[in-house]
Amino acid sequence: MEYSVKNADLAPGGRHRIEWAEQEMPVLRQIRERFAKERPLKGIRMSACLHVTTETANLMRTLQIGGADVVICASNPLSTQDDVAASLVVHDEIPVYAIKGEDNETYYNHINAALDHDPQITMDDGADLVSILHKERVNQIANVVGGTEETTTGVIRLKAMANDGALKFPVVAVNDAMTKHLFDNRYGTGQSTLDGIVRATNVLLAGKTFVVCGYGWCGKGLASRASGMGANVIVTEVDPLAALEAVMDGFRVMPLLKAAPFADFVCTVTGDKHVIDKHHFEAMKDGVIISNSGHFNVEINIPSLYELAGKNIRQVREFVEEFTLSNGRRINLLGEGRLINLAAAEGHPASVMDMSFANQALSAEYMLKNNNDLDNQVYSVPEDVDREIARIKLDAIGIDIDVLTEEQEKYLNSWEEGT
Repeated sequence: MEYSVKNADLAPGGRHRIEWAEQEMPVLRQIRERFAKERPLKGIRMSACLHVTTETANLMRTLQIGGADVVICASNPLSTQDDVAASLVVHDEIPVYAIKGEDNETYYNHINAALDHDPQITMDDGADLVSILHKERVNQIANVVGGTEETTTGVIRLKAMANDGALKFPVVAVNDAMTKHLFDNRYGTGQSTLDGIVRATNVLLAGKTFVVCGYGWCGKGLASRASGMGANVIVTEVDPLAALEAVMDGFRVMPLLKAAPFADFVCTVTGDKHVIDKHHFEAMKDGVIISNSGHFNVEINIPSLYELAGKNIRQVREFVEEFTLSNGRRINLLGEGRLINLAAAEGHPASVMDMSFANQALSAEYMLKNNNDLDNQVYSVPEDVDREIARIKLDAIGIDIDVLTEEQEKYLNSWEEGT
């Protein structure tokens, strides 16, 4: 078995942490029990490009138990947990291509190694596998049944491909499932982003001005959690509906250039490019801390920051680079502008990833069963799958809910009875 991990001797520690995460993943555990009996993915080659974390490891083990021949590579150079990668190789014999801190060349070598598996199903977090297949390895596309996509940025890329007629196989947008984006994006990103910022800096948030760039589900979660920690939160937006919602939720809303001079923290969660740009850097006050929790590191114009600082750059903490501008003001960049919740912390808590990865597993099964009826488009997770995941989650945490009576169901499905 070929693989590329930092150190296979780290495997025992990784196994302990994988088992710890599994305790918080009852939905995926139920799916794994069914997969073990039914083997719905038997013989199917799967290549996954995901954050290699304890939660992801439990997904990989579920797919493997379901019969899949699975390979995984990292979807971000800084998100890999090396002990987890080692455990998957040593204990589960799953080929892993992921090393925390890998350079750009290694990152893409690892993606290509995963594609050398000649997948029938792809599983992406950011659409890198799909993108490279369509750009550089088109001869393999005929073997692909379909794919799944984990994150907002990847769904945006895939929908753009579909709109251009460039997408050559169907993909399920796992990110768009209610049990994914309403919980993972809001509660997971909200908590884990602050976790990464605090671990990287050890700076108190209470009383500070915290600017959240973007008020999608990730931004909502981050703004809520930052406010809960005592920060004065400002939201920046380009969408008038999202901006209005932020106002109604009690946050100040203004352009980033206006917020920059008094921001203590700025964090991007938009999925777009150069959200923090040169003119924003020039307006920021001394000591500002900037970070990103969107998928790619392009949200912050890092090359521009290097140009402004020249040689006046130093590493002041493990995940903190200090850039001193010509006017003496210092800008602190966290985690190289990559996902701070995974670069400096451990990503989302297992309990929310339980639902996200349950969607991944069931979407792979759905794709395999239904691909002949699907066009080369981006599809939502079926509503019945979404609701079943929610039902299992509630049951697992001991929550009961009401059930409609026959009279109530009849009323909701009729038009005759009115006021």
